[in-house]
Amino acid sequence: MAKKRKVYLVDDHPIVRQGLIKLIEQEAGLEVCGEAGSVSEALVEIQQKAPDVVLVDISLENSNGLELIKTIDDLGLQIPTLVLSMHDESLYAEHALKTGASGYVMKQAAATTLIQAIEKVLDGEIYVSKTMSSQMLKMAFRKSGEKQRSGADALSLRELEVFELIGRGNSTREIAEQLSLSIKTIETYRAHIKDKLQLRSGTELMQRAIHWVENESHRSS
Repeated sequence: MAKKRKVYLVDDHPIVRQGLIKLIEQEAGLEVCGEAGSVSEALVEIQQKAPDVVLVDISLENSNGLELIKTIDDLGLQIPTLVLSMHDESLYAEHALKTGASGYVMKQAAATTLIQAIEKVLDGEIYVSKTMSSQMLKMAFRKSGEKQRSGADALSLRELEVFELIGRGNSTREIAEQLSLSIKTIETYRAHIKDKLQLRSGTELMQRAIHWVENESHRSS
């Protein structure tokens, strides 16, 4: 039997946490390993329980979820964080990702959307809604201009394959399956691509890859 992936919840509303526990533990591959209502309480338990992902609200009593995300990153814990918030993602998602979050889901989203987001983040990917992804892509086009179009020239053939598959929305696991390589090998290629293109995060890698695929499609049509 496959080992369950551990989810840690941080939300200052006990009723919300109980609802999330019920939802998450309906999934065969997931379990909630702990919960907290504040940053200080969460930090102690996260370091003790070593969850596979932390689900955190932005607004917490006497603190801020982004503070927790930054601290997790600063401590080098290498635990992905997924923001679940009532705040409009168009205003907060990009800031959360820049802080170190791996994804952003609004509390108004469907239960299935949350589970999909958790699974994607657990696969090492970035999750935002399709609307937000489109908005980020438009921003990338405006900011990057022609300068970024030639960046892929520095990649090896295999790196270019991985880069293209990222740009077409494939997860690390899906890329590994398509190229008949291990997930660890794909993660190594991702790291090499980020180094060669001087990208700082998975978010920037995703944006650059989407941008490149879009450009290549327009040029070939």
